[in-house]
Amino acid sequence: MASLGLVILGVIIGTVVIALGGGGAAFYLGILSGGFHLLPATAAATSIVTALPSLLIGSIIYTRQKRIDFHIGNQMLFASLPAVVVGSLLSPYIPNLIYTWLIGIILIFLGIKIFLKRKQTSQKKHSKYTAPLYGVIAGLMVGVAGLSGGGPILAGLLLLGLDTFRATATSTYVLVGMTAMGAIFHIIGGKVYWQAGVPLIIGAIIGAFLAPLLVKLLDKTKHPEYINYLIAVLLVIMGANSLL
Repeated sequence: MASLGLVILGVIIGTVVIALGGGGAAFYLGILSGGFHLLPATAAATSIVTALPSLLIGSIIYTRQKRIDFHIGNQMLFASLPAVVVGSLLSPYIPNLIYTWLIGIILIFLGIKIFLKRKQTSQKKHSKYTAPLYGVIAGLMVGVAGLSGGGPILAGLLLLGLDTFRATATSTYVLVGMTAMGAIFHIIGGKVYWQAGVPLIIGAIIGAFLAPLLVKLLDKTKHPEYINYLIAVLLVIMGANSLL
């Protein structure tokens, strides 16, 4: 019964977060830490490994739907990978309180920026370093904390002017590379708890096939940009949760 419950949770998380351009590692981390009381290294390794297969499937489907902006996505991805390595090497030496507070502040700031962005009547021209900067921030989150880094990537894509579902699809693509790199380092540094990881992975894979279908439905609504407000709220909530 416990395994079935984890599969169901995986389906829900996989469907919703991949539809919204995230990886779900933060949610898996919460389940594994709170429900199974795993050590931080084990929880981080398990959460990031859990997120990877569903992200890969979601990215393939979004590629077939031609929703991914590879130009901006690759700028973020190539900047994020060295940051994942640096974060992974530094993670044993960074106190938990410091990086959770930094993550919280960054997510709240980005959520507020998305709200403000929606009220702007014109787009500003961005520096060529803006997209890589978001990649570096996300990469550090992956390397240090075992998160998927979806918050900064998705927020960055929206703030760079991509429409809602092009941003969520591109975010999924970027997260595949970041999560794969992070998984390597976190598996080396911490044992994966497969008893919980496998049921979550199965559910998340199912969710990954459902997510693009959900995106198609949402894209047909009259005001799909309202999803941006939901994303902003989720970022603020996740950031506030890190600060508590």
